[in-house]
Amino acid sequence: MKRVILFALIVFSTTLFAQTQTAPLKIGYVDSEVILAQFPEAVKAKSDLEGMVTKWKKEIDSMSTELQKSYAEFQKQASTMKQDEAQKKQQQFVAQDQKIQQYQQSKLSQPNGEYFQKQDQLMKPIKEKIFKAIDAVSKDEGMQFVFDKAGDVILLKADAQFDITYKVLDLLKRGKK
Repeated sequence: MKRVILFALIVFSTTLFAQTQTAPLKIGYVDSEVILAQFPEAVKAKSDLEGMVTKWKKEIDSMSTELQKSYAEFQKQASTMKQDEAQKKQQQFVAQDQKIQQYQQSKLSQPNGEYFQKQDQLMKPIKEKIFKAIDAVSKDEGMQFVFDKAGDVILLKADAQFDITYKVLDLLKRGKK
């Protein structure tokens, strides 16, 4: 087994060395966080999403405040109520609390919440534009690989000369991709 792995490494290394002898391997990287923070379409989409979340949170806070006021009134009157009437009121409070929780989940839960669906809807065309721009810049620069500095790929060291983030951003802002 060790011989097979060693052989595979030697073949891979030899192939990689042979390829680099004919044409140097060019690698670049982008910082998608910078692109998303500075690309006007992405900024607008993020702002729209934040506006929706703010609206929903206000609605949730309003419903919660109303529930708390009703419960406070109930506690003041509970001692004068009949037991079955008090139980009925408590059940109404539980039902109202569950309604608030369901509303919150329908809007903000992952991955089926309205927020995440709207985020996908807004960001999909933006991501497509970004990928097209990255593809165009990488072709212009003759790069075989482009990494995302902000993504899950760990980029331990990167020379700034291979950073194509601002070339991609420039291409996006000019609106050609």
